[in-house]
Amino acid sequence: MAQSLLQPVGSLSPAETLKLAQQAPEILRKNPRAFSASPLSSLFSAPETADIWTIYENLMIACLRTGDDEAANECLERIVTRFGDRHDRVLSLKGLVKEATAANNTELDKILEEYDALLQQNDANIPIWKRKIALLRSMGKVPEAVTALNAFLDVCPTDPEAWAELADMYVTQGLYAQAIYALEEVLVFSPNAWNIQARLGEVSLMAAASASEGGPQKHYAEAVKRFCRSIELCEDYLRGYYGLKLATDKLLQNAPKSKKDPDGFPLPDQSTIEKLNQAATEKLGEIVRRNGAKEKLWQGYDAGEIAAARELLDSSSAKVVR
Repeated sequence: MAQSLLQPVGSLSPAETLKLAQQAPEILRKNPRAFSASPLSSLFSAPETADIWTIYENLMIACLRTGDDEAANECLERIVTRFGDRHDRVLSLKGLVKEATAANNTELDKILEEYDALLQQNDANIPIWKRKIALLRSMGKVPEAVTALNAFLDVCPTDPEAWAELADMYVTQGLYAQAIYALEEVLVFSPNAWNIQARLGEVSLMAAASASEGGPQKHYAEAVKRFCRSIELCEDYLRGYYGLKLATDKLLQNAPKSKKDPDGFPLPDQSTIEKLNQAATEKLGEIVRRNGAKEKLWQGYDAGEIAAARELLDSSSAKVVR
């Protein structure tokens, strides 16, 4: 049985998802057709493994992504038979299948109405809350999704993934201050998450680009702090070094006359910025070089990020030559 079906499949590439979905007939054939929630059923059925339900759920999602609705419904049917059709997670999986097979927005609107009805019955149904928010966003109703997500966070304020999703939606609307606040909430629960530190740095760079004259320096300085923290937590984190170089490049290009920006925010001194810029440039160069040389321990980077780092280094070199 595919070990990868025990891991979330949402981030897999289309080719990887198709490969998993093609295993559906074999997996469904080798495993019992259905279990019952009755305790007596265990006397007459094959042993139930701890992983089978994770496999069925992930296989269902892979099949939905590849258009194999028949196999997806078979997986869902087995889950419903085992856990019943009123279990919170089962309700969300049934909703997911309906969403994936809906023919138009009218049908999707009906699914939203069903979610609202379920939440009226139980406003603590977290899986349904998340399906509603995801569906609103997928339909392009971002303001409504933000409102729903804020309502969900009133019910469950300790969900870091929800705060991260809220930050992402705020970014799409250009609301960078709100996005920064949401990401800071994520760090309350995961203070050592280097990717979130770097994301805060990236949003600070976006805020700097949209700030009025005289205001960007504060955001660039904040970005430097966040990127430094991300690479302190993960010393070979490419996005951290890439962001640090971008932020320090901006500060060097627009060197302030004062050590404080107009709002009184303390800025790093010039020598510190230069040292950080040099360190980021050298580390990016090392990552790109060793990845390109196919060294064994340097192959885990995303190809797009490597290409972006190479382009950034090339553009910096060109400026130095001129």
